Amino acid sequence: MFNGLSYNPKQLTTGECPTVDTVKDDLKVLSAYTNQVRIYSVNDCNQGEPVLRAMENTSWKVQLGLWVSEVEEVYEKDRDELIRLAGVFDFKKQVSAVIVGNEAIYREEQTSAQMAAKVKDVKAALAKVGLSSIPVTVSETWPYYDKTLIDAVDYVNVHAFPFWEGTKIEDAQDKMFGHIYDMQKLAGNKKVVVGETGWPDAGGNYEDAVPSLKNEHQYMKEFICRANLEKIEYIWFSAFDEAWKPVTNASDVETHWGILKGDKKPKFDSPMYDCSGFVPNSKPSDSSSADSEDSSEVENGSEAGDGSDEHSGHGSGSKHSGHDDSEEGEVEDDSEEELGSEDGSESESESSGALSLSSLTFPVAAIVVAAASFF
Repeated sequence: MFNGLSYNPKQLTTGECPTVDTVKDDLKVLSAYTNQVRIYSVNDCNQGEPVLRAMENTSWKVQLGLWVSEVEEVYEKDRDELIRLAGVFDFKKQVSAVIVGNEAIYREEQTSAQMAAKVKDVKAALAKVGLSSIPVTVSETWPYYDKTLIDAVDYVNVHAFPFWEGTKIEDAQDKMFGHIYDMQKLAGNKKVVVGETGWPDAGGNYEDAVPSLKNEHQYMKEFICRANLEKIEYIWFSAFDEAWKPVTNASDVETHWGILKGDKKPKFDSPMYDCSGFVPNSKPSDSSSADSEDSSEVENGSEAGDGSDEHSGHGSGSKHSGHDDSEEGEVEDDSEEELGSEDGSESESESSGALSLSSLTFPVAAIVVAAASFF
């Protein structure tokens, strides 16, 4: 089982908006693999209501996302829809977290201070309706989680994709956990959760990162088995391959991040991974998150987070960031085993305690596309 899966409830081949019945069909399939999903917007395509309706009277949990862009109205509509839904559904039973934004700082659409203010705003709105117990966080790639953001959230929800750093599959486990250990140092007493990570099974190579079914399975096993051993919660990116997503990013992989194919059939035999006999690499004394030699470099416009999904479209250089989703998606301006069981002057980020970005360059285009592909 997975702790949780990144999920875009839009219909897999067409991208049409979901209905209660289509979501129920998806959850029936996904129930063999998890009891928790993450969505990226409650307002886009009105997806919050059918997801919550489909989960009524079940043990399903959902992390509800609020999309954030440079257009404040987008966030405001998601926030207002969240509070409306809170008056209709049993949030205390079904909602495991509220996630404000998805890699908005990475996309340079918000600052950490602006995102921290939105977290405060959402927490206040939930408190007014008696839901202050629901944790509120922000999903962001690891280089952009600074002290301002950490102080604002209830737990750190970080995205990292060794694939989008051009990492060889043999080195991906250590790369990923290096980022986690760095975030744990920064977070102090706050819990660090992996909000998105994954590996595509098809598409073009990204530097030394090769998408393949074998590599997706290897990364899945190594990450999840080690995360389970170290009691690190995660959302795996992502639930399904989604044919409707754009494929114009630096590496043609956006439609290939799911554990299930577009026809909802599994890519791997059951169980999808087996941790028996798994021995993790030794925990490094110093992680390599800020190692410029290991960081990927993409020219602006080459690639763009699942509302990247899964991908956030994303990565630590990020996904496509993500990816999705990349489950992320573009919002019009007018408008994933069971939990805990068997995934010269100082810059603002440097002065506020974030990881130094001075030696890093990231696949900005990848993140942007990933973000656009979620919605």
